[in-house]
Amino acid sequence: MGIFRHLSDQSSYLHHPKRRYLWSSFALLIGLVSGVPALALSISVGADGIDARRLHQSPYNLTGKKIAIGQVEGGRPGLFGLDKLAIPNNPVAVNQVLQLDGVAVSDEFVDNHANHVASVMISQDKRLTGVAPDATLFSASIGPLTGELSGQPQECLTTQHIALRNSDDVRAINFSFGEPLVNDPRPNASLDGNALLTQCIDWSSAFHKALYVIAGNQGGGGIPIPTDNFNGINVAYSTQVDGRFVKIDYANASSEPSFSPSGTSVPESNVGPRRSINLVAPGDDIRMLNVDGQEVLSSGSSFAAPHVAATVALLQEWGDRQIRTAGWRLDAREPMVMKAVLLNAADKLMDNGDGQNLGMARTLLDELNLTWIDSDAYRDPKVPLHRELGTGHLNAFRAYEQFNGGQWSPGNVAVKGWDYNVLALSTAEASPQQPAHADYIIDEPLNAGSYFSATLAWERQVSLADSNGNRLYDIGEGFDAQELNNLDLYLMAVDENDISKSIWSSVSDVDSVEHIFYKLPQTGRYKLRVVYQQRSTAEKPQSYSLAWWGAGASTPTISSTHHGQHSN
Repeated sequence: MGIFRHLSDQSSYLHHPKRRYLWSSFALLIGLVSGVPALALSISVGADGIDARRLHQSPYNLTGKKIAIGQVEGGRPGLFGLDKLAIPNNPVAVNQVLQLDGVAVSDEFVDNHANHVASVMISQDKRLTGVAPDATLFSASIGPLTGELSGQPQECLTTQHIALRNSDDVRAINFSFGEPLVNDPRPNASLDGNALLTQCIDWSSAFHKALYVIAGNQGGGGIPIPTDNFNGINVAYSTQVDGRFVKIDYANASSEPSFSPSGTSVPESNVGPRRSINLVAPGDDIRMLNVDGQEVLSSGSSFAAPHVAATVALLQEWGDRQIRTAGWRLDAREPMVMKAVLLNAADKLMDNGDGQNLGMARTLLDELNLTWIDSDAYRDPKVPLHRELGTGHLNAFRAYEQFNGGQWSPGNVAVKGWDYNVLALSTAEASPQQPAHADYIIDEPLNAGSYFSATLAWERQVSLADSNGNRLYDIGEGFDAQELNNLDLYLMAVDENDISKSIWSSVSDVDSVEHIFYKLPQTGRYKLRVVYQQRSTAEKPQSYSLAWWGAGASTPTISSTHHGQHSN
């Protein structure tokens, strides 16, 4: 689960020590003296981490300006003018702090852990600059939850309160906390996607158009709810090898942990074969800021997740710029577009400079020092995600390149791009006039020996059981989660029409993501086919997002400064 590393948790509420609440980074926090060289926040944001610092600079100038993102935790960051501990000219300048469904109270639930997470996202400190230093961050505390009862209703209420900020326009919401499965009130509770908080997230993703980024915390006796969500991104954390974030940290648990929590007979993992980890981001020995401005080191998936959430702010700033100046559609704001783009742009195998590995900046290693292509996810079309690595390591600059490929409708498309679209009918309901598939035909030959990457993402449909008709979640209400519609993804020769003769495919029966990463056997023309395989919900149309990236004749060689180089 990537959390049990600490000797003592020094991130307790500064004014409310009595609480039952768990974070996703039970990690060692070490106070640092001034004058020590900056470590991993500056590194993790730079070329040896997620390569976001390059996007801050000209000609991109992407810092998250005018993009709202959110944070939900047990506590909250400090805010100067409201909290005594917060310092003037605070480099972690949160836009607004909240509590449950109201405003925050002075000096209540101020928390260093929340401040650390916020500093990863928005710190404006010159040495410890966050991923999106100019983003507008709304942060809410749930407060202490005492006893053994589930706090999921309060957590859902707080989550909704954040999603409604900025005139209902918050693009990503970070969860560096979770709920113990043992406290879920359902009989024989399991990670089946139907805990109230999990359903709340999947509902809010579609209803509020916010991408939820969740610290990956399945394992034994941890905080796995809501990592069994379908619509968000669950993040594991990487550690440095020779100064670069290239390996999953040993303290992470995979999607299929082998150990069980105390008092239960089975490990805490998703019911069935559906895996939980979608993406990896830096999380080991990250240098961050306390409420009082002191620097600390800490490790955990708590600090990997905000790297991803803040990267959304950078991409959305670019998307809004393109909407204003280049005629992009509002589809660019869809959370599933962000999910497909981020997952498809993840690093797996470092490119050697010829573009055959799609410009990837690192070879990512799992706990056994094996790569993505050594896994069942590479060999088995029914397994879209690596059990430890998801689709790979976050690369903010490659995500920008993927997003900048632009939106393309079915038909002839560029070698790199994305689309947000809808299929009206499943295969059982299709007709020649309304097929159950959409074809994306790459408009140039792809190179033999190059890799081709494609990611398909769609939302599970969850509706609010809105007893009072106010279109808001109220404590006491619940959700109706429908079964997941089944979409599949095929890589085919351009002139082939039989999916049974596809070159490769991703055909999971249980996931809301399909992912192809395939080495092409020969130079030729190819196409992607999205198939609406089976409808499980009452609503016929199914929206989806697709991102793809190939290496064709027009693919440039990659400068050595874009991969394998250490930042200064």
